[in-house]
Amino acid sequence: MDEKDSTEQEGAPDAGRREALGCLAAWSGAALVWTMAGGVPRAQAAGSIGAGEGGLSFVQISDTHLGFHREANPDVQGSLRRAIADINALQRAPAFAVHTGDVSHLSKPEEFDLGRQMFKEIRVDRVHTIPGEHDALDEGVSGYLKFFDHDGKGKAWYSFDQGGVHFVALNNVLNFSTSRLAALGDEQLAWLKRDLAGLSRSTPIIVLAHIPLWTVYEPWGWGTADADRVMALLRPFGSVTVLNGHIHQVMQKVEGHVAFHTARSLAYPLPTPGQSGFGEPAPVKVPAGELGKLLGTRQLTIVPGSGQLAMVDTPLDH
Repeated sequence: MDEKDSTEQEGAPDAGRREALGCLAAWSGAALVWTMAGGVPRAQAAGSIGAGEGGLSFVQISDTHLGFHREANPDVQGSLRRAIADINALQRAPAFAVHTGDVSHLSKPEEFDLGRQMFKEIRVDRVHTIPGEHDALDEGVSGYLKFFDHDGKGKAWYSFDQGGVHFVALNNVLNFSTSRLAALGDEQLAWLKRDLAGLSRSTPIIVLAHIPLWTVYEPWGWGTADADRVMALLRPFGSVTVLNGHIHQVMQKVEGHVAFHTARSLAYPLPTPGQSGFGEPAPVKVPAGELGKLLGTRQLTIVPGSGQLAMVDTPLDH
């Protein structure tokens, strides 16, 4: 099976470890476009995606951590507002937005409520969210679901269809710990099997999951314990894209027809996998003026019938 890993982190420490992981690093200060052709990403100039291009366009934001007030970013609310302004100024308005987890920092009702209110400022029909581990403290996801129960079924996983694409939103922060891999669990996996059962193998699938569905760095819990069972259900489909957050940096991996993409945070950077000096991941303070280069949003465009997915990753400072 063909496999390819890469990251976008320029000048990050511990390059030897990254190379051992098969990662190519670059913190990008400018937008990139990724075009998916045959399951393999290909970099293009950001101007490749025009306002008049057809297909479904949506945006991804992640890891807003509303309620975080530490030195790495004392104004996460301001960072989210900058991202919303960028989204609302896009030349081509997106159909909707997805938030791939950690809306809140401490799972407090006021943090969830702030997120819900701020998401209303995004000029889209709907913001689809999934929980991160910071949204599942103390009460599990019950507090999160009081504000973000998308289908009214009291579950943190659901699916929807739009523009000929099937979207699957998962909860893979059950029993999260930095010392072990979290999981989806049997109930959710049984639901996923039923959800996918009636779809044509040619249907494009986009999966939303907070923690990567591939093992980025197991000592930090950067992976999903039962991801192999998810992959067994997804591999028969001809085009699968998995969008994650959690690790606060852009990384990608391709396995056959399945492409995995993690996203930047809108709160603070985290260290590169296994970076020297970090026993576990913690917010990284960067020099003044650099933070906006390490936070950002993503726009995705799906062109029906072409087998292509274009991705534009844009930092807040661009």
